[in-house]
Amino acid sequence: MTAAPHAVLSSITRKAAATAVISALLLAACAVAVPGRVWSNLLLAAYYLITVGTGAAVFLALTNVCGAGWNAAFRRVPEAMTGVLPSAGIVLLAVLAARLPEYAWHHHGEHGPGTFWFKEMWLSPPFFAARAVGIVLLWTVFARTLVRNSQRQDTRPEPSGRPVNTAVSAVFLAVFAMTISAAGVDWIMALEPMWFSTIWGVYQFSGLITAALAVMIIACIVLRQRGPLRGVFRDDHLHDLGRLLIGFSCFWMYIWFSQYMLIWYSNIPEETAYFIRRTHGPWGPIVLSSIVLNWLVPFFVLLPRSCKRSERVMLKVAVVVLLGRWVDLYVMIFPPVVGDMPVFGIPEAATILCAGSLSVLLFLRAFLSSETVPRNDPYLSESLQYHA
Repeated sequence: MTAAPHAVLSSITRKAAATAVISALLLAACAVAVPGRVWSNLLLAAYYLITVGTGAAVFLALTNVCGAGWNAAFRRVPEAMTGVLPSAGIVLLAVLAARLPEYAWHHHGEHGPGTFWFKEMWLSPPFFAARAVGIVLLWTVFARTLVRNSQRQDTRPEPSGRPVNTAVSAVFLAVFAMTISAAGVDWIMALEPMWFSTIWGVYQFSGLITAALAVMIIACIVLRQRGPLRGVFRDDHLHDLGRLLIGFSCFWMYIWFSQYMLIWYSNIPEETAYFIRRTHGPWGPIVLSSIVLNWLVPFFVLLPRSCKRSERVMLKVAVVVLLGRWVDLYVMIFPPVVGDMPVFGIPEAATILCAGSLSVLLFLRAFLSSETVPRNDPYLSESLQYHA
């Protein structure tokens, strides 16, 4: 990396650090006045960041298992994205611990002891806390292992790390498939313990992977414009990332509609209550905006090939998708906490600024700590000459 791009990235780091400090102080002041809203915002932000970091690890694992080589030139970007996992995991565990009793199961109304024995056991505080710690540790350890094995190739002429990472990736994907469902149920769905959805884990995955791809697109474009990936990250790479983004955006819409349609059709009161609250009254337009941001905009804008190869268009669409992911999580978390009237003010704005600036800091620290390009990767030459 040349000195000029390094100086540019250092300038970004200083600005991000200043923003993080100011927004954190503002958020601390809000915690005194509206602790419930601050807790909800911190849960949203921590869950958002930890799933984006895990989504980057899933992208690495999938490409390893598939034997893909097209992404080798910019692989340091998803690897650096996993750098948010330790910090986001710690914040998430602290947020969960602060409200652990509220996640615990309590008998409701006419239901007697033993009626919901499995929920009572599953949401007991010790078991809940143990699962949370275990999931965060598993995601962090697997991500760090994938990144460490990849970076070791920079000092080794032989491609010995690739077969090891392929085996680790296969195990991680199996573990992830189970833990993402448990995480979504524990940390989000358990806010309303009388409601349940059998497709919830897949729904969480669909939002996770679209957000991770959006962050990847933004990071790759910015790093190419600022120097480190200039001449490395090609329009063909951008085109394929755009195809993945539009594909998983459609997958998110498919899962959203499948979950809504089946609950609407069956019309069981304990299931429909979740959507009645969110599709009627003030929450209705917010749910509609989530669909527009997460699916409608990326689908129709990215259909032309030229749009998927345009930095300007892809940047805007990626930002829209990230905003849509925030709205999606907002709709999941806030209704049981704040009630029937949506809120947005200083606590929400401060949380977004704090989480965004901290994620930039963690990403740049991880990105600058290793070689910009995995020099001894056996697929590097193929990736540098890749044509979509």
